This record gives sequence, structure tokens and C-alpha cells, in this order.
Amino acid sequence: MRFSDFLKATVLLSAGCATLLATVTVLGVARTGDAVLVYVAAGWWLLATAIGTFLGRRAETSPPIAHLLAGARTQTTLPELAPGTTIVNRLWPLLVCTIGGAGVSFVEPQVAAVAAGFTIIWALAWRRQELAVLAVEERDGVRFYVDRTSPLAPIRLLRTPGFGGSYLKS
Repeated sequence: MRFSDFLKATVLLSAGCATLLATVTVLGVARTGDAVLVYVAAGWWLLATAIGTFLGRRAETSPPIAHLLAGARTQTTLPELAPGTTIVNRLWPLLVCTIGGAGVSFVEPQVAAVAAGFTIIWALAWRRQELAVLAVEERDGVRFYVDRTSPLAPIRLLRTPGFGGSYLKS
């Protein structure tokens, strides 16, 4: 799976998880009628939005992604593409936190409210990284792919030759 596509999928899945967790929170609050939780959750989500927007404001690659790109292993052939496996393999912590937060929220809705805030931060903080990686690919004439690793191992990238042309979207 191309790394830029992986980053885009990460942002979209994080935003989807935030929406699910916020919905579960609202349903839990409607069931319990806790007005204080409504205001605290709304405040936390606004703060999370501000934090995520601040962290994701820059157009260049973040230091962790720049380190990943710099450490990519060069390969002359395209790797085997398995996007579904790659997504599950790399984003399983997001899945576990979302399912766990949603499950616990039937008893304690504030758990989903807190988890929703963190997924909002995650989605907003990483929202521009896909374009930054595409710009590096365009500049260097390469493409980056997510390497197959164990779900518990750190992510690794493969660098393959690019095919010229413009990768950036207008």
C-alpha cells in the first residue's frame, strides 16, 4: 500500500472513529440524562479540535514521518499490495480503542467522550501529511510503500523508483 494512501486512510478512519465514539457518547448521555457530561464532553471536543488543528497546521512532513521517509529501504520492484491487511496490521490499536471505548460507554459514557477527543486530535494532526509525502515523492522521483511487518513491530517503508509526472493533486 502506498504510504500516502495509508496516511489518508488513517485520517479518514480516525475521523470515522471519532464520529462513532461521539455518537455513542450522545446516546449514553440521552439514556442517563447527565447534563454536566454534555458540557464537559463538548468542551473537551472543542479543545481537542484546537489541539489537532494546531498540531496539523504545517504543510511539511512531521519529524516522525520525515524519519520514516529517510530510513526507507530502497527496492527496485513494486511490493505486494494488500491494502486491507496493511490497514488492519498497522491501525489495530485504533480499532481496539474504538471498540473498547464504545463498549464501555454503555456503562460509563464519559469513556467514549474522552476517546472521541483523542481520535479528533489524531485525525486533525495528520490531515496534511499525505500531501507532504506526495511532495517529497514528486521532488525525489520515488514512491513510498508500507512494508509488511509484524503488527507489534514499528512501521517500515520501502522506496521504489517513481515513474515521473505530477503526483500532486490540484
